[in-house]
Amino acid sequence: MSGFRSVKIRLKSVDDVNEFVALASLNQGDVDVRSDRYVVDAKSILGVLSLDLKKVLTVDIYAGGLEDKLDKFIVEEKE
Repeated sequence: MSGFRSVKIRLKSVDDVNEFVALASLNQGDVDVRSDRYVVDAKSILGVLSLDLKKVLTVDIYAGGLEDKLDKFIVEEKE
């Protein structure tokens, strides 16, 4: 798959963050994580850890099929 896609995720632990960053790092294209007005590179563990993990995060995937690998973290839009 190519093209832009956004998904909502929740990372509940440091282990989740490690797994998420590892998956994002395998993606060929850019991947950003947004929380409120902050945007960080999803391939940066320090960047992702700097976000408020109590909130639902938005992942912007610019290319690649990463969203298929994120099923474990995806939450419903209403959260």
